[in-house]
Amino acid sequence: MHAIHILSLARKILGLAMILTGIFGTVAQLAKGHTLRKDFGEGAAYAVASQAGADMPRVENAKAETRPVAGTLEATFRGILAQAENPEWVGYSVDQVAGERGLCCGNYNNNGICGTCRLENDHNWISGTTISEGQATGTVKLEAPRQLVILYRLEAKKVMRIRVASENCALDFGGLPFLWLTGVEPSQSIAVLESYVHAAPFETHGDHGLGQGALTAIALHADSSADRMLQTFVASDQPEELRRQTAFWLGEARGKAGLDALRQMAKSDPNSDVRAHVTFALSVSHESGAIEEMIRMAHDDSSSHVRGQALFWLAQKAGKKAVGTITGAIENDPDTDVKKKAVFALSQLPKDEGVPKLIEVAQTNRNPEVRKQAMFWLGQSNDPRALEFFEKVLTK
Repeated sequence: MHAIHILSLARKILGLAMILTGIFGTVAQLAKGHTLRKDFGEGAAYAVASQAGADMPRVENAKAETRPVAGTLEATFRGILAQAENPEWVGYSVDQVAGERGLCCGNYNNNGICGTCRLENDHNWISGTTISEGQATGTVKLEAPRQLVILYRLEAKKVMRIRVASENCALDFGGLPFLWLTGVEPSQSIAVLESYVHAAPFETHGDHGLGQGALTAIALHADSSADRMLQTFVASDQPEELRRQTAFWLGEARGKAGLDALRQMAKSDPNSDVRAHVTFALSVSHESGAIEEMIRMAHDDSSSHVRGQALFWLAQKAGKKAVGTITGAIENDPDTDVKKKAVFALSQLPKDEGVPKLIEVAQTNRNPEVRKQAMFWLGQSNDPRALEFFEKVLTK
């Protein structure tokens, strides 16, 4: 009986040894890069990569590897680039600028839900996002992601695309290799990205290439060196479209430092089209002084185009606070086109504020072009008070 017990125990030990051998053999295969069965390979490859770099985002359909930065990011990146003959992706994460923005694969405010970014299917600087039925009904994070994922697509020893994504997005690389870098200093990331902002001219109607992707990535860094870098992009000797695009990010993402830079642009940029875009950038800023600067521009800018744009964005942003500036422009601005834009701005206010003012302008303004404009926008309002006003005018 004792012998039978010993034999049984020996068999159990032998079985355990075989199981351990199998496990270690599988891990060895993974380490050597052996091909795994398709139904197991992606999950196992991701599990190994995750252990090697805990901050790696969820990766799908990729041969993932983790590597620490050696020396500087630029030196590490140049070394990788020098060997990148075939298509591959390189990425890392940095702290993301504060704010309530749901950046999911380049798409803002996606209700806090991040699906899968299919990076090899997109042709723009914003990557395509797919949300499955299960993901759409999943848990929504109450806090915005704190890490920004920055991705570079390499081929023929060149950077072909730059993308940004939230840390909670799954990234699908279409079967290409993906190298995840750890230990990245934010200031070094900004220095690398800066060279790609200037890699190609920004186009008049928007650049969907390296420049736009690099600018977006810089603007979303939490590090204060991003503010200093963005300020260099709005210097008067920089390309007009770069100044325009940077102005948007100063308002959207850079808080008080961004507002200070926009104020300086509003006073000193020599191009009226750029200053007109500054009014829009101010309208997306959450800083309390943005509205005051828009009001100043509506009063004081030398360009009628800029004054008109300031009035328009004031109407979108400020509501009651904008009424005095808008009606003041209708009465006092010397340019009829600005007066007409101010009338349009009234039409953009909430109806209880805008419609009575439009009726007042249509009744009393001395400029026939302005009265005509007010009548037109009243007709577009579908408001009962406007109909009553027309009945009175037409039945006199």
